[in-house]
Amino acid sequence: MASNKADLERKVQGIIEQIRPYLQNDGGDIKFIEITDENIVNVELLGACGSCPYSTMTLKNGVEEAVKKALPEIKSVEAINVGM
Repeated sequence: MASNKADLERKVQGIIEQIRPYLQNDGGDIKFIEITDENIVNVELLGACGSCPYSTMTLKNGVEEAVKKALPEIKSVEAINVGM
């Protein structure tokens, strides 16, 4: 089971890496944190994305949609605050 979670984590990180340049073009960034046992992906929004009023829309309509399209077993992508 651990190898399945590690494989899923690697795939999610690959998708996030494909999305990152678009966020970085707008002064933001995204960092993968973890996948929970419930298949929820936790990410941290950085830079301009951390304070942008549209970040939730970007997260749900952009990042979450891309991840769930490629990996239907993922239930959601959530932004969490790390180190605060």
